[in-house]
Amino acid sequence: MRLDETENVGDHGYGLLKSYQPFPGVSDELLDPSGKVRPVWRPFLDHLSSMSPEDISDRFARGNQYLNDAGVYFRQYGQNEALEREWPLSHIPVIISESDWQIIAEGLVQRAELLEKVVGDLYGDNRLVSEGYLPASLIAESTEWQRPLVGITPPSDNFLHFLAFEIGRGPDGTWWVLSDRAQAPSGAGFALENRVATGRVFNEFFARANVHRLAGFFRRFRDHLLDLRGEQDSRVSILTPGPLNDTYFEHAYIARYLGFMLLEGEDLTVENGHLMVRTVAGLKPVSVLWRRLDSAWTDPVELNEESHLGTPGMVQAVREGNVTMINALGTGILETRALLAFLPRICQHLQGEGLKLPNVATWWCGEETTRSYVKEHAETMMFSPARSTALPFTSSQTDFIGKDSDKFRKGILENWIDTEKGNLVAQEAVTLSTTPAYDEGLLVPRPMSLRVFLARTHKGWEVMSGGFARIGKGESASAIAMQTGGSAADVWIVGERKPYRETLLHQTESPFFKSQPGSLPSRAADNLFWLGRYVERAEGAVRLLRAYHARLMETADPDAPLVAKTADYLDKIGVPPENPVPEGLCEMLQSAVNSAGKVRDRFSVDGWLALNDLAQTANGARRVMNENADIPRAMSLLLRKITGFSGLVHENMYRFTGWRFLSIGRALERANRMTDLLSVFTGPNAPEGALEMLLEVGDSAMSMSRRYAVSLSHATVLDLLAMDPKNPRSVMYQLTDMKEHISVLPGATDRGYLSDLARAILQVHTNLAVATPETLTPEALEEIKDQIAFLSVEVTDAYIR
Repeated sequence: MRLDETENVGDHGYGLLKSYQPFPGVSDELLDPSGKVRPVWRPFLDHLSSMSPEDISDRFARGNQYLNDAGVYFRQYGQNEALEREWPLSHIPVIISESDWQIIAEGLVQRAELLEKVVGDLYGDNRLVSEGYLPASLIAESTEWQRPLVGITPPSDNFLHFLAFEIGRGPDGTWWVLSDRAQAPSGAGFALENRVATGRVFNEFFARANVHRLAGFFRRFRDHLLDLRGEQDSRVSILTPGPLNDTYFEHAYIARYLGFMLLEGEDLTVENGHLMVRTVAGLKPVSVLWRRLDSAWTDPVELNEESHLGTPGMVQAVREGNVTMINALGTGILETRALLAFLPRICQHLQGEGLKLPNVATWWCGEETTRSYVKEHAETMMFSPARSTALPFTSSQTDFIGKDSDKFRKGILENWIDTEKGNLVAQEAVTLSTTPAYDEGLLVPRPMSLRVFLARTHKGWEVMSGGFARIGKGESASAIAMQTGGSAADVWIVGERKPYRETLLHQTESPFFKSQPGSLPSRAADNLFWLGRYVERAEGAVRLLRAYHARLMETADPDAPLVAKTADYLDKIGVPPENPVPEGLCEMLQSAVNSAGKVRDRFSVDGWLALNDLAQTANGARRVMNENADIPRAMSLLLRKITGFSGLVHENMYRFTGWRFLSIGRALERANRMTDLLSVFTGPNAPEGALEMLLEVGDSAMSMSRRYAVSLSHATVLDLLAMDPKNPRSVMYQLTDMKEHISVLPGATDRGYLSDLARAILQVHTNLAVATPETLTPEALEEIKDQIAFLSVEVTDAYIR
């Protein structure tokens, strides 16, 4: 059934809309003030009303599955821990007409230009303070005011390059700015993922709807950052606090999406005033740094001395004009809540016009006349710290004090305001507009705010045509935060014409030049190296556990010589077989997940999901399996998942330097483990059946029967598993593989001489190549094993320290 243009929702009998009752006195995105459906929503509602509840449920599940498969998460902080939670998508988009969006865009571009002038003055001439437009104490006493940055002009002459604004629609339909975000605005990456997920939920409708696209916004911003480099051999990088940050997924996603290097503070160093990244090829210059780290934490020398996240000397590199910071250090001062009280007058002073998009009404209580007004109208206001930069409605509500507080008792409020004075700000108690959300088969109104993003491009400020909507869990605006149960929705800007289909890729007829491979940060090389080691270590443990339990089932005697010796060996390598799935095995896989998590920007989504699935399968089996279960079969399942992950990564990963470090780690671990197994189970005291078990663990039983005409012996097993250059399970094969990878790494030779690492791998490779099965005694194998283990130290010394 189609909605008639003159029909009110209340007149419509369709189940999705029959109970849609906007909150009294609150603006609504779906309905206009007269109660009629806004025209921009009608096509979507027609499409939605054509679906059955089952179809809607299936489509929503499709969107959720995409987000799960893509690994989208947010970090929820509890009292004692931080947990990764599934991304809470509100599947119904927020729909805004192109004409309404244009008004918002114009107002925000004006505001961005105003903030640029304000922050330039605060760190420059400081006339806004000296001429009385801003109180000195409000700035000087703020923790966001970075005095070492005073007098520094960015190389680009701009302090701001990427901004976000939290906005909401008031009861009269006017859009208000609730907060300015200039420190390290987050959410743009999540907006992209919201778009993909929602587009899959409503794929047929979205394909023909005139919804503005997002890719062009990111492409033009990326091009702007690349142009800021100056020198072509310099780099644009993203600075992240690391995997424990609540928006780390977005940092990795944006880095992968735009092709920028994702760095942590420890990856960087400052030499002769230049910011450099530690790579496996040595120090490389970074001239543009998009920081997702608060200013104070970027430099423990000149800013916060307690920071372990920053880089000593970062401010000096900025001071000497050798790095452009996105946004400039110190711009967090613009997020000061009390600043909203002064921006209307400052806009009139600096730009000769009023704000096109007003603030939420704000009063700073540091002036006597303002305090008097605030005390008279306190019942309609919310109070909070003047210098707070927390985001309204999405931060802890203890940051705000309203009329339900004990301080509002008669006689207490006035004294409190007079005591706090300049440390207090009052704001109009905002009632946010509502937007439709789907709840138990019905559309219901829920409070919302929008986060809108602006980026500086070649043509000036550009507004993302869409954004990120926060949707409340219930009727209260205090439940918008995802930490308190809120959700996120895509924002559709719908025009009258089909928009130009833009992508992140350039379409050009200019001559083609193949770009040079990117540099690999040393920390990323370290994590990829250990990822390879941990996965191979887990595979070796699973193969041996399977062999152990198979023999235990056959003999039913844990004291049988081979069973007992294998149990002792498993205990030695950290996976004692008391539990069907030892804790040590789960820890190996979790270590692999942790290593991969630190290089999410360099890791495919499929690889990440496969690795997580592997770790979850092992943990799940550990919880439910008992000694009576078919443990060898369970180990076979884990083994298939491990080899599936390895195959996925090694077949699909581009042969950059990172792939080589992953491969070196994998080969080193396999060579080390096989050498150790051979030294233990081929000795004169090895129990009966040890040679057969070695072939099984080395997945080489078939090769043995085809390769050798003679019967099984120590010599044939050692030849096949230690010395055969064609057997992927042999020590020689892995050493050859490592030798080839190391030979093409940066610095493998120096002025015609081999590096220490190249010399070490050649030495151990030669030692094994000149050996014979007869000379490979347990003692000789132990010596080779120690040489292989030392290669890990050489790799670290050469490329990671």
